[in-house]
Amino acid sequence: MPDVSSELMYELLKRVHSDISELRQDVSEVKREINVIRGHMVGIQTDIHNIYGILARHDERLDRIERRLELRELAEPQRPYDPQ
Repeated sequence: MPDVSSELMYELLKRVHSDISELRQDVSEVKREINVIRGHMVGIQTDIHNIYGILARHDERLDRIERRLELRELAEPQRPYDPQ
């Protein structure tokens, strides 16, 4: 078995140090990408919330229109016509 010299240990430590440095950069990039994705998700949630609000307003308006036109009664199930 070859002798382990301090030069060999130094080279190994330099390689480990450079690998760790690359890993830190990669982790930083992943963090940035996750933050960007999080920002997009917040935007999408806001858009969906706004859409639900618009749909609720349209639903209220349709209810008022139906009440004004008395269409609500016609929308309820009717019994079939029985002349007897």
